[in-house]
Amino acid sequence: MTIAFISDLHLTPQRPDSSALFEHFLETTGALIEELYILGDLFEYWIGDDAGEQLGHQRIETALQRATKAGTNIFFIHGNRDFLIGSDFAKRTGCLILPDPSVITLGDRIVVLSHGDALCTDDVEHQASRNQMLSSKWKGAFLDKSIKERIDSAEEMRLHSERNKQHKSMEIMDVNQQEVEKMMREHNAEIMIHGHTHRPGVHEFEVDSKTVKRYVLGDWYEQKSVLTYKKCRSLDQI
Repeated sequence: MTIAFISDLHLTPQRPDSSALFEHFLETTGALIEELYILGDLFEYWIGDDAGEQLGHQRIETALQRATKAGTNIFFIHGNRDFLIGSDFAKRTGCLILPDPSVITLGDRIVVLSHGDALCTDDVEHQASRNQMLSSKWKGAFLDKSIKERIDSAEEMRLHSERNKQHKSMEIMDVNQQEVEKMMREHNAEIMIHGHTHRPGVHEFEVDSKTVKRYVLGDWYEQKSVLTYKKCRSLDQI
């Protein structure tokens, strides 16, 4: 049994190579992977399940649907760019949407999964924006707009986010260690897997005198970043 974890593909028609890479990944490895966990930001942005065609993501939805029909169980956790993915998308693709955080077991180890942006508490501006956009009031008002208005708003927010990143240190935009330990402690987890920061790596530390690991997934801008688990083997980053 092979389980795979990916995050931060940021798929958009403006980067067709990334989309083609993901489609190829699903086509060539689908039969080998029993479960695939997508830990957020699959798309550069998502403005509602009714706008997939206008955003140019039909091929991606079809590829996901083909993979789930072939027997791969695909699980999705919202990212800060695609938190509006909903039940219609899930029905069309066969993906199962999970809450953030979610807990699974790999062998006898408890693993907590998250997109990761909730852990970046030093980035006060991002947390304030995140809290606002995750509110039912904001979501309802946004989805009431026309698709064109939503696209324009999403582009504006994306550009605003990119400009702000230029004035923030990597430390501020990274996860807060205390928040990491708090989440792992709450779930009695030995392993955490997340994305968001685009800083792939493996971090080993102690929580309550217990050695634990935090795996950070990379983005897919130039190459695929996949963390795999094979039964009776350890996690491997490829």
